Amino acid sequence: MATTTRTQVIARATDPILQNGIQLALRTRPELWLVDEDAEASRTVALVAADRFDERTAGLLKALQGRGFTRIVLITGELADAEVLTAVEAGVCAVARRADSTPEVLVRLVTAAAAGEGALPPDLLGRLLNRVSRLQRHVLEPRGLRLAGITNREGEVLRLVASGMSTKEIADKLCYSQRTVKSILHDVTNRFQLKNRAHAVAYALREGLI
Repeated sequence: MATTTRTQVIARATDPILQNGIQLALRTRPELWLVDEDAEASRTVALVAADRFDERTAGLLKALQGRGFTRIVLITGELADAEVLTAVEAGVCAVARRADSTPEVLVRLVTAAAAGEGALPPDLLGRLLNRVSRLQRHVLEPRGLRLAGITNREGEVLRLVASGMSTKEIADKLCYSQRTVKSILHDVTNRFQLKNRAHAVAYALREGLI
């Protein structure tokens, strides 16, 4: 079986009916290779489905993270802003609402996660960015204060990551090499002891750095 061009994925859910539905959807896609629980975590994307983000969902994410899964896609119902950040800090790098999760969307998110990219629903991302923007505009700037902790170049790259752009798209926009973009993100994640680029964006948003 040729597996080099297919993305390995395991499916977990908070109830058996939901898990069966997700597995069925994944099996119909030639881009994906549905594997079992013994798959090597470093080479596999974990897709988690839940009705809502609750303690059971958080526990499932924590268990996957404990087993070494660093690329997790979360499909769930409505999410509050704080829950998005909590999910990202638990290893989630892509989020979609169940109502929007067609098989095509699942393929896109799993493939993006496997490539080290991330994705958030645009409205949630917009609210998070607006909160930070209001903080800087109305609280800090009138007092002559500036946010600190990352360089302007790092902040620019993180803002583009937060907007959903891929490494190649960021490199093209900023006239950098893809290697430079990856190096910038690597420096940020190492400095703040973060797990991945999604966690870096979440940290920067939470701390008001972008």
